[in-house]
Amino acid sequence: MSGHSKWATTKHKKAALDAKRGKLFAKLIKNIEVAARTGGPDPDANPTLFDAIFKAKKNSVPNDNIERARKRGGGLEAGGAEYQTIMYEGYAPGGVAVLIECLTDNRNRAASEVRVALTRNGGSLADPNSVSYMFNRKGVVIVPKNGLDEDTVLMAVLDAGAEEVNDIGESFEVVCEAGDLVPVRKALQDAGIDYDSAESSFLPTMSVPLDEEGAKKVFRLIDALEDSDDVQNVFANFDVSDEVLAALD
Repeated sequence: MSGHSKWATTKHKKAALDAKRGKLFAKLIKNIEVAARTGGPDPDANPTLFDAIFKAKKNSVPNDNIERARKRGGGLEAGGAEYQTIMYEGYAPGGVAVLIECLTDNRNRAASEVRVALTRNGGSLADPNSVSYMFNRKGVVIVPKNGLDEDTVLMAVLDAGAEEVNDIGESFEVVCEAGDLVPVRKALQDAGIDYDSAESSFLPTMSVPLDEEGAKKVFRLIDALEDSDDVQNVFANFDVSDEVLAALD
């Protein structure tokens, strides 16, 4: 699955630099607000909030925005919205399975935007549970290489519950059970290894290889989905080779 992870990580870094930065900031801030509402406003006692704040800081979200979101979510400041998480399932061109995670305060709007993005870009909405069985919930930590080798990262996280370390270009992807995410993240911190993000994710159990034309269509669909303010994450079971990625870049 390194092809998908590599694409997603590269795309995320580009978003932090380009015109989509505002949308990225809004989604990271929403994550903080929801994490604080769910588990309390103290990041030391709420690992999900700690990870949401960490990721926002890594993506240069201003500290004032982070702090306000933490307070809104924790009920320390007025103005927080009542977000709910909704998972939609669908298919992209080429039979690629797609999970679409929404954080929204308007269920009807979210459903409409997801359906429109899918149908306009050659995809379709699927029935509940028709796609989700192809994915497992996992903890994923993205570690920039910065001169590190795979063995060094693996030795740091192995005893904490890490299952595998994948080379995804400029970074390593550390995969573990979702319940082991905090111990794995702490193991990296204890070893003095910097990381970009630590979060719960959906990883596919099987993947669909894409050529350049197929990849273009799937990427276009995912971009359209992620353009919605209600869509927080898109998970898909495609795999693209380095050659295809390079050609599309």
